[in-house]
Amino acid sequence: MASEEEQSSLEDPSPPRTPTSWPSQPLLLDPAYARSKSVIHDELRSFRVFLQWCALDHSSPAKRAASYTAFLALALAVPAAVTASLRADTSLSPASASAVTFNRVATLTASGLAAVSFVTLAVFFRSCGGLRQLLFLDGGLRDDTAFVRRRYERELDRAFRLLAALLVPALCVEAAHKAVFFFSTVRVEPPLPLPHVPWRAVALVATVASWVYRTGVFLLVCVLFRLTCELQILRFEGIYHMFDAEACAAADEIFLEHRRIRTQLLATSHRYRVFIICCLVTITVSQLGALLVALSSKDGKSFANSGDLLVGSSVQLSGFFMCLFGAARITHRAQRIVSIASQWHMRMVSAALHHGKPGISTSASDIDAVALTAPLLPGAGCDYKSRQALVTYLWHNSGGITLFGFTLDRGLLHTIFAFEMTLVLWILSKAVVLS
Repeated sequence: MASEEEQSSLEDPSPPRTPTSWPSQPLLLDPAYARSKSVIHDELRSFRVFLQWCALDHSSPAKRAASYTAFLALALAVPAAVTASLRADTSLSPASASAVTFNRVATLTASGLAAVSFVTLAVFFRSCGGLRQLLFLDGGLRDDTAFVRRRYERELDRAFRLLAALLVPALCVEAAHKAVFFFSTVRVEPPLPLPHVPWRAVALVATVASWVYRTGVFLLVCVLFRLTCELQILRFEGIYHMFDAEACAAADEIFLEHRRIRTQLLATSHRYRVFIICCLVTITVSQLGALLVALSSKDGKSFANSGDLLVGSSVQLSGFFMCLFGAARITHRAQRIVSIASQWHMRMVSAALHHGKPGISTSASDIDAVALTAPLLPGAGCDYKSRQALVTYLWHNSGGITLFGFTLDRGLLHTIFAFEMTLVLWILSKAVVLS
């Protein structure tokens, strides 16, 4: 594939510069190189550091192999080994047996979501090539307005702070629960009978490290999806400003900008639809399984035996709802543009009629004639037919994030909530009948 310099040289028919025609301004200060990858300041530095610490960097074959090794060890091997070594001990706690059962349910769910998230990230890095391409920042940001360029870096910082705000408090609670769980609730039987080895401390450290890895991978994908939606919302707000009278934007300019954002939304929907559906199925099954286990257990529920379900459910639902709310926001922003374009079209028509002669008809030809006789009118170059075609195009292409054709808006969120509530009530009814 040709580079950007080669493409620009093919598109620009001007002759090559001679040594005497070079500008006096250094090339690094040229605005055309403002978004180059070689700049010192990297807006995605926090995310890249997080990827390196979580062994999720796929930028080279060696790092890719280390990433797969870390996933197999921390997401599969360590949880399986620790879960197999747990034994109930009623002398430590009367609810020791239920604590082991709750731990297995929470571990299985976290490992399943981590597997889905890791596969999603691996597919992203293989198909997109990096974070900038995944977030549509590589090359495309130069086509955005100044309003978008001023605010997108703020959204990047907010996204990483949100990731830390979800992960750090949950880590503190999980570490406290695991300390109580391993030292005063269950017994740990090591796979190898090595003497003088603090197996409880080893299991505690390994479990916390595995939990951080699995939860971090899942939340990272959720935050990246929300960040993609927030950046697209900024681009839609840039289109909203194009409808202002001061902008004097033509209908074809608005159409090209909307088509670019529409293409990015379609790409986002195709990238994340499998992840959203797999998370929905996994979380639904896990929540129903946890509900059945909790209802069937006769032991008292406390932080020591059911803390896994509390922390795991809170993190999983927070990440998943963050994805759903981000998708619903961008969808309704995409649908709102139809109303804004219709109002803009009506204002232009009313202004053209107001500046015309009394008694003029409202036909398309007469309105265009009035627009031609009023050259000082803002946006007079946008004739009636082009504006009407733009409104019609936006009316039929106002969708946002979709899941196999279903628009992810408030209606779909209400449907999902009703479905989940129906399942919960059905399980509760069966549990009451059986009891």
